[in-house]
Amino acid sequence: MVKVILQLYPMLPTKSEEERAALRPIGRNSEVYHQAIKDWTEIIRAADEMDVWAVSTIEHHFHSEGYEVGPNPGILDAYWAAMTKNVRVGALGYVMSAQNPIRVAEEAAILDHLTEGRYFFGVARGYQSRWTNILGQHLGTRATLSPSGYTDAVKAQLSEAEQKKHIEDDRINREIFEKQMDLVLAAWTNDSIETNIGPWQIPYPYEQGTEWAMSSTAKLGAPGEMVEEGTVRRISVVPAPYTKPHPPVFVNSNASLETVEYCGSRGFIPSYFSPVSRAGKFGQAYTERAREAGFNFAPGENQALVRWMQVGDTMEEARQAVVDYDLDIWRNFYSATTPLKLDPADEVGTIVNSGIYAVGTKDDIRQQFVETWQALPAEYVVLIYHFAQQPKESVLHNLEVFMSHVKPELDKLTQYSKEPAGVA
Repeated sequence: MVKVILQLYPMLPTKSEEERAALRPIGRNSEVYHQAIKDWTEIIRAADEMDVWAVSTIEHHFHSEGYEVGPNPGILDAYWAAMTKNVRVGALGYVMSAQNPIRVAEEAAILDHLTEGRYFFGVARGYQSRWTNILGQHLGTRATLSPSGYTDAVKAQLSEAEQKKHIEDDRINREIFEKQMDLVLAAWTNDSIETNIGPWQIPYPYEQGTEWAMSSTAKLGAPGEMVEEGTVRRISVVPAPYTKPHPPVFVNSNASLETVEYCGSRGFIPSYFSPVSRAGKFGQAYTERAREAGFNFAPGENQALVRWMQVGDTMEEARQAVVDYDLDIWRNFYSATTPLKLDPADEVGTIVNSGIYAVGTKDDIRQQFVETWQALPAEYVVLIYHFAQQPKESVLHNLEVFMSHVKPELDKLTQYSKEPAGVA
């Protein structure tokens, strides 16, 4: 069965770009944000009643323009969990190259307990320099998009020196991300940890240990935490997760085969923000790498495809929804920060034909998804909407169409009924 994740990108609504400029900085407009939060709550409750597998959002900071006002997904997850019964909550995801991994491990474990296992953990490497570089400065982070996904047109705009810099920034970002994730996993699965690899020393300073006057830690704390009076040599991250060994881990992936193979080696769930032509190849590589690591996944199993979707009674109506709800952010944000550049002569066509959208009548959309799932029968589908630029009623209508008209057909192609590895 296909597991549906509703992912909402919090975009504060305006009627036009001119109104967005007049309300600058709308990202700090308390009244508009407050109304969005209230409507968001109603969507979450409705998704729970529709048997959606999970609801989630993002971690993005400093969006004064109002495009992605999502600085703390964990707080929203806890709030949503308190008002729902069955739907899982999570984030796609924590940007680990700019995070404190210990704080993230603690927060995720608490969320896992609050939800009694209705929690999934999602992470990303970070591509937005404005905030990733600032919040990750103590780690040496540089935001990056994988150069392996650059189109020829993008490469043509970069000098040889610029291309080399992007490759080096990507290497550093990936190295930090993987070491941060190693710490999160170690914190979840061990009674105590120590490390002197990468940007963290545990204890600090590593050679001398951390001064600690509570001598009873030697007999009451984790074994090995204090081996000599007055000095801590390891730390114990509490609490441990509710789910054993830990919640399922999703990893955002766009154009990087390295990320997909990394996921396969650990049994993580790659979330493909890419056309099926690329995701299909990555899916095969994922399955092969996972098998080498001891995981026996069928094609498409333990993988997620990400899609934006707009439905209408006619194709023209659906394309107008792209204009009303998606074009602003694509024109002013995504086109400036990702390799996908809009064709000024056909901006909507660029979006619709990008390979990551499903647009049309409900029958059109069903056929588009079926064709995609015949190429890669992904266990999960992540549906993204730019709420609240796209109103609550429109988001819910799209979701209802997918759950009632599209999902039953995809279920025939994806007979995965088990829960992800690790779920209690």
